[in-house]
Amino acid sequence: MDPRFSAQDILRCKLCDTPIPLMYCAFCQVNLCKQCVGEHLSDLSTEHKVVPFKQRGFTPTLTKCLDHKMKHCELHCENCDIPVCLLCVSSDKHQGHRISNILQNFDSKKEILQKDLRLLEEIINPKYEQLASDLETQKRFVEETYKDLTSSVAKHGEDWHRHVDIAVNKRKSEIEENKKRHLSALNKHEDEMNEMWSNVKKSIADIKTILNSGNMSLVSEYNGGTEELKKMPPNMKITEPQFTAGEIDDEKLLQLFGNFSSIFITFEDAEDVTLTTTEETSLLPDVTKEEPTSSPSSKTLTGDSESGKIIDTINTGYENLRSVSCLNDEEIWTCGTDNIISLFNFQSPLPKKVKTNSGGEPWDITVTKNGELIYTDDDAGTVNVVKDKEIKELIKMRRWKPNNVYCTMNGDLLVIALSNDWKRTKIIRYSGTTEKQTIELDDLRKPLFKPGKFYRYMTENRNKDICVADCGAGSVFVVNFAGKFRFRYSGHSSSTKKEAFAPRGITTDSQKQILTADCNNNCVHILDQEGKFLRYLDNLDLESPHGLCTDSKDNLYVAEWDSAQVKKIKYK
Repeated sequence: MDPRFSAQDILRCKLCDTPIPLMYCAFCQVNLCKQCVGEHLSDLSTEHKVVPFKQRGFTPTLTKCLDHKMKHCELHCENCDIPVCLLCVSSDKHQGHRISNILQNFDSKKEILQKDLRLLEEIINPKYEQLASDLETQKRFVEETYKDLTSSVAKHGEDWHRHVDIAVNKRKSEIEENKKRHLSALNKHEDEMNEMWSNVKKSIADIKTILNSGNMSLVSEYNGGTEELKKMPPNMKITEPQFTAGEIDDEKLLQLFGNFSSIFITFEDAEDVTLTTTEETSLLPDVTKEEPTSSPSSKTLTGDSESGKIIDTINTGYENLRSVSCLNDEEIWTCGTDNIISLFNFQSPLPKKVKTNSGGEPWDITVTKNGELIYTDDDAGTVNVVKDKEIKELIKMRRWKPNNVYCTMNGDLLVIALSNDWKRTKIIRYSGTTEKQTIELDDLRKPLFKPGKFYRYMTENRNKDICVADCGAGSVFVVNFAGKFRFRYSGHSSSTKKEAFAPRGITTDSQKQILTADCNNNCVHILDQEGKFLRYLDNLDLESPHGLCTDSKDNLYVAEWDSAQVKKIKYK
């Protein structure tokens, strides 16, 4: 078969083109049939080593000697660290040198190559992949962060424009008031002057009448009367109003407008990668960073547990309470196992209620930055938004069911979705109604979630990590903004917590601490942003805590499944 017209051809003898050759010359690296071996060996211009074709891969290729062109290097000079032939060894050039079999050197160097290859492939290259992934994550984080900064500055600029407009309008109003007072004073003075002027004109007319009459009697009776008219009205002077513009100092204006922290970029020297004894047998590191069962440092730092203080309680009236989400520091949305979502105000005993469109129970709730309520309808397969008491379908899923939902700082929606057969679970990020990201597997291409329908809750940390409490797996796991797995927390060892860790609700605070409800042990675990256990929040008589959220003052709200109460807790 002509290889020009085929993607693949069978192996053939180099000399006669016979298919499926049975021999192979290791030095010349050519395929040979048995009939052509003699002809090939007859070429005395070079050395040959013919072996069965099946052994071709086990025979190293010998290099030709640089000094003796007809010879192959079958030996290795240890002193010069170069391959040599028999003629080289017998020469003065390598006299007294340590000579070894080149195959021994080949095997030794091959072990070094294999070790270096493993080091590069299994340790160093993955680290570069991690660094590259982290850089991409940081770039996306920077894009989102600076986008938020720009939005904040623009919003603050709108506030300034509004206040400038208020100041301008206030000054205009003052000018208008002064104008009215000025004109009123002028009009009053004009009326008084016109009255006196009228008297003068009348006197002029009267005198002219007397003079023109020629009547001696009228002339004789005239006794003056101009004394009062000689007194002129006062000259009215009003200070000219002026507007003195304030000095515009750009530097002071910037300071008054607001500041943001400068960027500091530092580099830390990375340690060289070396193979340890353990890594010789298992080079791939375990990406699941389980929290140690005992952490002396955490106990030394904060103690094993610490109580908070319940500062308020709401009885929601549900049979069982599942979720809670803060609208603001005084109002919370709640949902349970019926079809009603209730808005409670700590200052008012009467809640506002919303009934789901389908009549089914809402699986989870969240609140957008604009204060709109979002809820998932597991049975209907929809994510819905409540605007002005009107419910609109935002997202409709076909082969998946939306369970938990959370609105991020930049306005995206994170949805935990479960396949209809319950075998797969994933996180979907939506921008509006557009799917822009899917998170389902960890770095080892293993599912992040334990298969099955379990209680799961989700939140976003201030560093934009996604934190998930997976009750089915008995753990909390965290991925970064790009969906890269960071760590998994499976509980903390304590003599007082005898039941298995069963995380339900999860939330974060202004210090990036992660708080998760442990419904089996009726407490709250508090972790730092790296997954290190800090302390328990217990001794509060919590009853099967499920939903969690925090407000802007870092007050913690705990939704209790059994009592259907929401407890407001001060824990700092």
